[in-house]
Amino acid sequence: MIRQVSVEEILASYNDKVPLSEASSIPAPWYVDPRIAELETLTVFSKTWQVIGRADQVQEPGQFITATLAGEPIVAVRGTDGQLRAFYNVCRHHAAKVVTEPCGIASILHCPYHGWNYGLDGSLKGMPEFDGVKNFERHENGLVPVKVETWEAFVFVNLDPPAEPLSNFLGGLVRRCEPLGLGKLHFFDRKIYDIACNWKVFVDNYLDGGYHVPHLHKALSSVLDYKQYTIENEDRYCLQSSPMVPPTKTPPPEPPAEAIAPGTSGNIRTS
Repeated sequence: MIRQVSVEEILASYNDKVPLSEASSIPAPWYVDPRIAELETLTVFSKTWQVIGRADQVQEPGQFITATLAGEPIVAVRGTDGQLRAFYNVCRHHAAKVVTEPCGIASILHCPYHGWNYGLDGSLKGMPEFDGVKNFERHENGLVPVKVETWEAFVFVNLDPPAEPLSNFLGGLVRRCEPLGLGKLHFFDRKIYDIACNWKVFVDNYLDGGYHVPHLHKALSSVLDYKQYTIENEDRYCLQSSPMVPPTKTPPPEPPAEAIAPGTSGNIRTS
């Protein structure tokens, strides 16, 4: 009988303290073991700030966006008081999804299953055929709130009630991105791609220090000084950059005959 390796053993099989020259990729079970995926859902995606949209998607009262984070359906909506709020997109009656569209505008959040209605502030407004029900407090059965904040017009949510403020979580990324003016960008469209791989495989592609660039992106590689490629690992981000190759200096083309000034020889070039 083959003994199943425990999650603790899988995690302990990787040493992140070794020198860079001795470092290796994380073990295969970190990518394929469903127990690791479940652990990441509980300890990573459920307890960190994650982007779900752009602020101009929820700029006006009643505008909403929906998302799924760590397997939980989420809705963020702008209230009539101008405040942006986020909730678990789950009806308090039979746990149906209240808002079924990816985005839009509504005056009330209406559950399509049994018709329960919630205000834009998450409060329970009405329940069909509920007259006479005892021991039920309407004010205790509103949508369950989720922490929501914005940064550079990106909407972030966090499922962890005691989570630190978004600005603290982002750390040095805030200062690094200030010159870029990301808040001036405007939402254009939303595309969803389902990729048949573990999320870390996708992220690994962007964290290999440009290792694949000379082979897979030859046009990009031709304008980069790859030997000067640098990687800066900070608290909440990794910055990878490379100087550009100086443009090749070629002499300007010969001017047409009519462009040659009278009395000058034909090899005088205009600048």
